[in-house]
Amino acid sequence: MTTRTIRDLTDDEIRGKRALVRVDFNVPVDDAGVVTDDTRITAALPTITTLLDRGARVVLLAHFGRPKGAPEAKYSLTPVASRLRDLLQRPVRFLHETVGSHTVAATESLKDGETLLLENTRFLPGEETNDDALAKQMARLGDVYVNDAFGAAHRAHASTAGVAKHLKPAVAGLLMEKELAYLGGALSSPERPFLAILGGSKISGKIDVVEALLPKVDHLLIGGAMACTFFRALGLETGKSLVEPDRLEMAKDLLARAGDKLVLPTDAAVAADMNGGTMHVVARDGIPAGAAMFDIGTETIARYRELVLSARTVLWNGPMGVFEKPPFDAGTRAVADAMAESTDGGATTIIGGGDSAAAVADAGLDSRMSHVSTGGGASLEFLEGKPLPGVVALDQA
Repeated sequence: MTTRTIRDLTDDEIRGKRALVRVDFNVPVDDAGVVTDDTRITAALPTITTLLDRGARVVLLAHFGRPKGAPEAKYSLTPVASRLRDLLQRPVRFLHETVGSHTVAATESLKDGETLLLENTRFLPGEETNDDALAKQMARLGDVYVNDAFGAAHRAHASTAGVAKHLKPAVAGLLMEKELAYLGGALSSPERPFLAILGGSKISGKIDVVEALLPKVDHLLIGGAMACTFFRALGLETGKSLVEPDRLEMAKDLLARAGDKLVLPTDAAVAADMNGGTMHVVARDGIPAGAAMFDIGTETIARYRELVLSARTVLWNGPMGVFEKPPFDAGTRAVADAMAESTDGGATTIIGGGDSAAAVADAGLDSRMSHVSTGGGASLEFLEGKPLPGVVALDQA
């Protein structure tokens, strides 16, 4: 961990100072304007409360949804401000502006231990283009910059990368620190055996992760529809399953290079239609021409469970099947159960965000994982070995 964090800041750098904190509050909100999943808000609370307890005046920047660089009522952070007040159990002021002289004055009127949430950064046309003039305006909102938005760290935006050039010190928050420690630790010095599990629909979206992880892991388990591209590369019938024909040569090459490290399903849960077809389990070389694979089979579940329980570090990204539609959720739930059991046994278990995070939360097992990443895209790019602009911009220890 070479990136400076709020732990490295002296009391003189925090007490009485405006801490401009970039958080990831891009959360689901229903039609009634109620936050339906506050996981990302909750994840930012340790950083916010630590700064408040140390006497900082906290100014929060966040994005929400995909407005087109202009204000849209449905993308206002108003519902988020309400939920943050409930969770923080302290006053939170909300301003329907993000930059400008009025906003600067609002930050300067804060008292020690007070919090101000500013309006959606993506209402500003220069946010997503990392406009330097906008980044300079954002820098006027604080005396120290803290990036705690791991989920947006792979974006070179004005509020995640640009502002850190103009506002120093620029450090990581506690959530960012935790994300980098767990994901970085898994890649650099995992306790072995080190097992990675990759699922999802397409091999194309995970190819760089596969390439990056293969030299580091003891085993790499494949699930989801992406397994079918490997099946086809082996010359097997895949029926109506999702296959990427343009990735077959790549799959063949990976199989040849990976050897026993790459573990494919030995059977599959198939049906003619996932919305009503009868599910049955067949060997991977027995997928009928009129059916598709929608989950890993029972033999594979048993094998994957055995490997998870024997590992000391487990990293998982991507479901084993169509986990939103029972009975095709069995493989995903079994992996989640095995990882929870593995955590109880002292192993380090890491969920790489996205659908995997949703699956363990749905199963009520998120608290039994060592770490559940808040950033799907960011965690994938980190695992691929790509530098994250929101991290690179921060001060190094």
